[in-house]
Amino acid sequence: MAVTAEKQAAVAELKEKLGSIKGAVLADYRGLNVADATKLRRSLREAGIEFRVVKNTMTRIAAQEVGIQGLDAHLEGPTAIAFGYKDPVGPAKVLSEFAKGNKNLVIKAGILEGKVVDANGVRVLADLPPREVLIAKMLGSMQAPITGLVNVLQGNIRNLVYTLEAVRKQKEA
Repeated sequence: MAVTAEKQAAVAELKEKLGSIKGAVLADYRGLNVADATKLRRSLREAGIEFRVVKNTMTRIAAQEVGIQGLDAHLEGPTAIAFGYKDPVGPAKVLSEFAKGNKNLVIKAGILEGKVVDANGVRVLADLPPREVLIAKMLGSMQAPITGLVNVLQGNIRNLVYTLEAVRKQKEA
């Protein structure tokens, strides 16, 4: 009876985590030695990302209860999940960067705002520029037409001032 209660508590905890994340990445950690695992956990912790080894069956049940579809195919073998509560692409960036230097960490899939993405989708997310850069680019493109209009309007006023100055100099002479 106690084992069932423990499993139910683990599923409830996973369900809560999956319901409150903005992004997550599932990875196969086989082959990581203790030093590499410690290095990975440290870099994830610095980015504000929680990293947990999970049981596939419990994760499958929790995902179904939360309404995440399509995760079952990726829940094979040892699985660890990096939970990102603030930044939806943070887990993808940190794990992809770590996987570039360590071939033993294999990215299986990701969850982005309740939708499952495959390993290639996680790599694409990791290659996105930071949020601040995207916002700056968008604001720059929105500001460009306004700046052009201001320059055109200033050009007409400037030409009027030059013309008036030329008339003044002509009358003085």
